Amino acid sequence: MTISSAPGKVYLFGEHAVVYGEPAVPCAIERRATVTVERRSDDHIRVEARDLSLDGFTVEYTGDTEYRPDVDVPTALVDAAMGYVDAAVEQARDAADMPDAGFDIIVESDIPLGAGLGSSAAVVVAGIDAATRELNTPLDCREVARRAYNAEYDVQDGQASRADTFCSAMGGVVYVEGDECRRMTAPNLPFVIGFDGGAGDTGELVAGVRRLRSEYDFAAKTVGSIGEIVRQGETLLQNANPETTPGQALLTELGQFMDFDHGLLEALGVSSRTLDNMVWAAREAGAYGAKLTGAGGGGCIVALDETSETETALEYTAECHDVFRAELDRIGVRVEES
Repeated sequence: MTISSAPGKVYLFGEHAVVYGEPAVPCAIERRATVTVERRSDDHIRVEARDLSLDGFTVEYTGDTEYRPDVDVPTALVDAAMGYVDAAVEQARDAADMPDAGFDIIVESDIPLGAGLGSSAAVVVAGIDAATRELNTPLDCREVARRAYNAEYDVQDGQASRADTFCSAMGGVVYVEGDECRRMTAPNLPFVIGFDGGAGDTGELVAGVRRLRSEYDFAAKTVGSIGEIVRQGETLLQNANPETTPGQALLTELGQFMDFDHGLLEALGVSSRTLDNMVWAAREAGAYGAKLTGAGGGGCIVALDETSETETALEYTAECHDVFRAELDRIGVRVEES
């Protein structure tokens, strides 16, 4: 039996634009998905999902991972939970050259599903790491990231970027631009996350931006402007001392870039009333900046505030289902037990 875990993430800047080769800066946070894998003697896959914003379910099926089990859970949620597990299994089998390997798998997560915090990436990264270790074919973090990206690319019909999976595999703050993926040195940032209790449809939101970008030149320029914000933000972070607490000047400028980024994402149609209301509640409480994180349409916002004011304000915001402070997690995928 092997147990691996991987962190979720927030986007400081760059979601949606990263799909078109623009840069993004995601940051790993100390909320994790944990995947337990045990080799079976047959080619069956048994999956027990415990904490994926579902009531939980257990299914068993044969080695054909295109099969969708018949369980008493809404189809969309089963696909969300199972599709990424299936893809992780296929990547692990391929890495070990064991196409008929069967597994008992337990998936646990304290990352809300579909909320913009990288739950699917964390499950895929942890799943590939645990399954390949269980097959005595351990991979280094970059290879796990590469295979996890391939898995998400397949599940998301070619609309995935490397950002989520690379950040989850490597931990810390990362810079992703096209095929360029690297870790950055950056100080700890005072993240506050607000969650509206919902989730957007990532595929639909990405497709909507794609339509706008192809139809209107100003929409394409908006995507490019997000990339420019990311580049400016990267320069700020690279010039900061990672060993010290970030100063007010740095946080003020980063927050301003976050506000610009949210405005551009809103113009591209990927925000929502609940996200906008949480963003404004955070800003009015004194946050340096606030924006949606992830695909949008519902889910989470991220704000910068080292005080308790933003947390308090979001607690009293009707649209906010949950609020919590998130520390930067500098450790990516790791084995918990083997």
